Amino acid sequence: MSRRRAVVVTGASGGVGRATARAFAARGDRVALLARGRDGLAAAADEVQRAGGEALVVSVDVADAKAVEDAAQQVVDAFGRIDVWVNNAFAGVFAPFTEITPDEFRRVTEVTYLGYVFGTRAALRHMQPRNRGAIVQVGSALAYRGIPLQSAYCGAKHAIQGFNESLRCELLHEGSRVRTTMVQLPAVNTPQFDWVLSRMAGRARPVAPIYQPELAARAIVHAAGHPRRREYWVGGSTTATMLANAVAPGLLDRYLARTAFDAQRAEGDHHLHGNLWSPADGPHGRDFGAHGRFDDEALSDSRQEWVSRNRGRVGRGLAVGGAVGGALALAARRKRTH
Repeated sequence: MSRRRAVVVTGASGGVGRATARAFAARGDRVALLARGRDGLAAAADEVQRAGGEALVVSVDVADAKAVEDAAQQVVDAFGRIDVWVNNAFAGVFAPFTEITPDEFRRVTEVTYLGYVFGTRAALRHMQPRNRGAIVQVGSALAYRGIPLQSAYCGAKHAIQGFNESLRCELLHEGSRVRTTMVQLPAVNTPQFDWVLSRMAGRARPVAPIYQPELAARAIVHAAGHPRRREYWVGGSTTATMLANAVAPGLLDRYLARTAFDAQRAEGDHHLHGNLWSPADGPHGRDFGAHGRFDDEALSDSRQEWVSRNRGRVGRGLAVGGAVGGALALAARRKRTH
C-alpha cells in the first residue's frame, strides 16, 4: 500500500463527502471529517475505521473562517501534517431567484464559495511551508453552466472556478509544489435533495442522468493523487453540458428554460426542513449516509470518467494506433506501386 496520507474532507457527514472519506480510508489514509452534523460525522467516522483508515471528527461550519483555521490546526496536531484537502461542503436553495431572500443567498455563498476559500487558505497555511500538498475543489458542470432554480448554488460554483484558476496561476508562478485541481461532477444520488431548502412544488430531484456518489469519490481520490491536471470531468452528461455551453450557450438557455424546471421536480411533498441554517441531522438524530433516494436509476460507472482518469493512456494508445495505421497504409501504397 502507498504511503498513508493525512486527508481533510469537508462536508464529510453525507453524500459525496461521505463516499470520498470512505474511498480515502480504503487506501489506509488518515481522514479528518469536517462538517456540522454530529450524527452523520459519527457514522462517517465508523465507516472510515471499518474501511481501514483512521478517523478524526471535527465539527465545524466552513463559513466561519476562524473555525476552519482552528480545525486545520486540530488536524495537524493529530496527524502531524495535511497532505490532501478536499473542499466539498455546500448549501443550496431550490427556488426561483426572486423567491430566495438576501440572507439565504448570502448563506449559500458563504458556505459553498467562501467555505472553499477559507478551506483553501487553511490548507495552504500548512502546505506551503512544507512545499507539498494537494487541494481538490469539488465542482460541478454547473460551475460552467447555470440552470434555473439553483441560482445561488450555480453562482457559487462559478466563483469557485474563477478563484481556483487564479490560485493555480499564482502557485505555478511561485514554482510551488502545492497543487490545486478541480473535479467537475454530474448529478449525483445524494441526500441533498431531501434536506435542501426548497420552495418548489413537489420534491427536489437531480436532472438525469444520475450517478452514484462512489463514482464521484473515485474521481476525487484519483485527482488528489494526480493534482497536476487542472481539471477532471466526471460523467458523460458533464462533458456534454460543458461542450454544449461552449458551442451554443444561447440555444442551451432556451432548452433549459423549457425542460429544467420539470426535470428538477418529482412527485410528493418536501417534508424535511432545509439544512441551510442548521445540519439536517441536528435535533432529529438521523444519519442520512452517502446515497439519496435514487438508487434505482443511478449509474455506478461512466466510460467518460475512466477516460478522464486515464487520458494519458488513451492518448498514447491513439498515437500508437495512428502510427500503426499510418505504417500499414504506407506499406499498402508501396505494395500497389510495385
